[in-house]
Amino acid sequence: MNILIGLIKEIWYLLEEMAPYLLLGFAVAGVLHVLLPKEKVTRHLSHNRFSAVVKASVFGIPLPLCSCGVIPVAAHLEKQGARRGPILSFLISTPTTGVDSILATYALLGPLLTVMRPLAALFNGLLTGGIANWLARREEHTVSAPAAPEQTAITSGTGRLRAMVDYAFKELVADVAKWLLIGIVAGGIISYLIPDAWIGQYLGNPLLAYPLMLLIGIPMYVCATGSIPIAASLILKGMSPGAGFIFLFAGPATNTATLSFVGGKMGKRHLLLYLGTILISGLLFGGLIDLIWQFSGQDAHLIGGHMEMLPGWLKTGSALLLLGLMLRPLLPARSAALSGDGMLLTVNDMNCEHCRLTIDSSLRALDGVREVRIDLPRRQVEVVGDATGEQIIEAIRRAGYDIDNGGGA
Repeated sequence: MNILIGLIKEIWYLLEEMAPYLLLGFAVAGVLHVLLPKEKVTRHLSHNRFSAVVKASVFGIPLPLCSCGVIPVAAHLEKQGARRGPILSFLISTPTTGVDSILATYALLGPLLTVMRPLAALFNGLLTGGIANWLARREEHTVSAPAAPEQTAITSGTGRLRAMVDYAFKELVADVAKWLLIGIVAGGIISYLIPDAWIGQYLGNPLLAYPLMLLIGIPMYVCATGSIPIAASLILKGMSPGAGFIFLFAGPATNTATLSFVGGKMGKRHLLLYLGTILISGLLFGGLIDLIWQFSGQDAHLIGGHMEMLPGWLKTGSALLLLGLMLRPLLPARSAALSGDGMLLTVNDMNCEHCRLTIDSSLRALDGVREVRIDLPRRQVEVVGDATGEQIIEAIRRAGYDIDNGGGA
């Protein structure tokens, strides 16, 4: 019983410290969603110049998309004519950081790692995209990129506010809830159960900690925010901050699904480029962080959380609100009532709430569509109306998703 109480206390402590910053980050993400829609991003990335790589990294850094949510966006960019350099840059810079994770990093890990996360994302995005552009010059040929489809603009203040809130506190929270909770629970378990001396002895040595964090982080599916409490717990126990940063960087940057997407869509050469630059950037910035930390005399203020100015009632209230928002999408999902009187399609890569809302929005924008019903657990979409099958399939593909040929009706 004492162990259980101790675990709960550590987990709740992490949740309280992160919650105010996460809620603020989600709110900022909602504003970015309205002010920086996907169509605007696409228009700037549909050419093979280095400026497109720069824009892809700069656009990607503040966007709070995880390595799952970034895949359909990258697929959409490819369909709209974006070249491989900007796409790879976007795939790396976007999931490794975001406005929500930047604020949460400052809350638990201090200014040094907070500054280094977006810098590493920018460096890695520019490096990967620049090399991909250089490789593409031999096979360069002129391609007219199709114009990105425009969504109906939201002009009213009420409509904009609703779109911001829906995206920030429904769609985005639903996307990261599972992995954020896993990260907080794992961080609490590490803080309570693993002895400080053990981590200090084995993970305080960069020669052991660096490759171990890479081996764990690269195949692991963890979002930029969910990785923070795990890294924070390890660093507080004695692991070098550079090794913690490698996990913060490599974990969100890639996972098995992203590797499959890059390898399948772009080939082995670009997959090796993608992995190689992540390894180089992670090791480079991890070493740089440890170097700065050593030169500072191991100043705890550089890697310590900065939450002491927040009143207790605000942290507790934020934790309760955030917990409610995260638990809501994790409740057993009700299957949509698919009536069978419309066109039924199976979308196998529709994996999360972000996917569902993206497909729903794309279909409802079609003329003649009266009703859209989506059964997320079964990955089925039913469309009722006068739109043709070709229009419906094209709308789903334009949103960045593939249709299972066996799923139509």
